[in-house]
Amino acid sequence: MLVILLKRNCGRRVTGARIMSGRNSAVGGVVSETRLTVIEMIEKVSLGTGSVVQAFEAARGLAARGHQAILVTRPDPVMAGRCQQSGVEHIAVPLRHELDLRSMRRLARIATERGVDIVHVHKGIAHSVALGATFLGGHFGLVVNRGVPFPLTRLNAPKYRSRRVDRVVVVCEFLKAIVVASGRIAADKVAVVYAGVDLDRFDPARVTPSRVRTELGLAPGVPLVGVVGIRPEKGWTVVLDGFARVRHEVADARLLLVGCHDEAVRREVEARVAGAGLTGTVNVLLTRSDIPDVLAACAVVVDPSFAAGITGTIREALALEVPVVASRVGGNPELIEDGVTGLLVEPGDGAGFAAAITRMLVSPDEARSMARCGRDRVRSGFSTVVRMDRLEGLYRQVAREAQGR
Repeated sequence: MLVILLKRNCGRRVTGARIMSGRNSAVGGVVSETRLTVIEMIEKVSLGTGSVVQAFEAARGLAARGHQAILVTRPDPVMAGRCQQSGVEHIAVPLRHELDLRSMRRLARIATERGVDIVHVHKGIAHSVALGATFLGGHFGLVVNRGVPFPLTRLNAPKYRSRRVDRVVVVCEFLKAIVVASGRIAADKVAVVYAGVDLDRFDPARVTPSRVRTELGLAPGVPLVGVVGIRPEKGWTVVLDGFARVRHEVADARLLLVGCHDEAVRREVEARVAGAGLTGTVNVLLTRSDIPDVLAACAVVVDPSFAAGITGTIREALALEVPVVASRVGGNPELIEDGVTGLLVEPGDGAGFAAAITRMLVSPDEARSMARCGRDRVRSGFSTVVRMDRLEGLYRQVAREAQGR
């Protein structure tokens, strides 16, 4: 969890402890004039999880802009090391469950001792712990992330509607409409901040797709179709079950399924591949840390999810100028304009996905044109730099409002 700490003076919140100036190319734009102290908090620690990546990148971006950034997570030496390398302070808190009184007290104490003005929580346990801390002496502006496309319920809506929550941040306009309607929350309390892609990491000039293709035993020119995420809601079976149709039109096409949690899951997926009669044409991989190289090795990247905010994989693929095909779900249409920056298919439509994939493979000039437009779209609205500009402004606004409380 990343906590951005905003300095206090004699118990009152102040939005700037010192004046800063200059430019930091790593995050883009001018370094802010007022120094903030912020906590980003999340109970998860795996950087293979999108919410963890976004929390970590928020903290890293704040630190690079001259703010004091604190990431609060469960104890994890790998995360602690990554934070140290990035100039982000890491604090371990148990975050065992939503009624973890020990963690609530710990957060309240950190907020008091460090003068925390903003806590931005990214998952349910972190949300509950931060709310609890406000009843135990913790004084800070509370920002809550909502990244899943499901309606709020009678059980969790009060957590978002609470007057102790200053803003709810959602990752797309589609999600904002759901949160406002299902939670009966004022629209001006819900802010849209698109998740961002690190354009330095996902840079077409910096990746080595040939290494991955060699690992997979692919000859030059063999078209590879990539799907990242091996969970039921990711819809990977839709692409697998329709892949024979793709190969009927593009005989040498290969399919890459990435993201099996462990070897047991990989064996299950490989059995499904064999059952579909596709042994030898499908590669199945565990979760990878070299995702930029993996995506760049593909001729087209497919996201067949049944539900999503905006899928991280399609942002990353477009940043690399790799053509994409995605489900018309959630906020995906806010990034992908069908036929302009990619192709959209109704979720679960196996024939539709096969046709869209085939179109990308047999019309490479059209596919490359869409991918170039997609990269421009990512650069203008879905990069880490743009996200940090919006978050930084939001944190300042919440801090100013908190001064009057």
